[in-house]
Amino acid sequence: CSVAQKLMYVMMPVNVADRGRRLRDWDLWGPLLLCLALGLILSWQAADSTQASYAFADIFVTVWVGSGVVTLNAVLLRGKVSFFQTVCVLGYCIFPLVLSAFCSMLLHIDWLKLLFVLAGLGWSAKASLGFVTELVPEDKKLLGIYPVWLFYCAIAWMILLA
Repeated sequence: CSVAQKLMYVMMPVNVADRGRRLRDWDLWGPLLLCLALGLILSWQAADSTQASYAFADIFVTVWVGSGVVTLNAVLLRGKVSFFQTVCVLGYCIFPLVLSAFCSMLLHIDWLKLLFVLAGLGWSAKASLGFVTELVPEDKKLLGIYPVWLFYCAIAWMILLA
């Protein structure tokens, strides 16, 4: 699957289980491009160059450390997943948040920014559910979903503070 196809799986409402299977074939190009885009968007909104570099670095650290935490959680819940699969899925699923950050940067209306980010947060979390629910046993799905939700909330919070 190409980067564009995986972005379509995230944005188009297809069967949740099918989305999980399609994103399991991991690559890191899409997440890299999306992290670069989000980092640039947030750094352009920073007050000075020091804050811009921190905003840019925060996105990369959050995605990589967050993916590590989600992977560790899934493994501890007896799930079968690799770190790179998690980076791929979480990285592609931040696309709605990248779009909301871009729209917020263009419009500069606070209440609209909040609506964009909340919609992006919901879409990102929903897009990753198909993958996460296949990772962990049936009786531990909520424990598997919780750190993913926290991951997207952290990114949404960074966008709101920008």
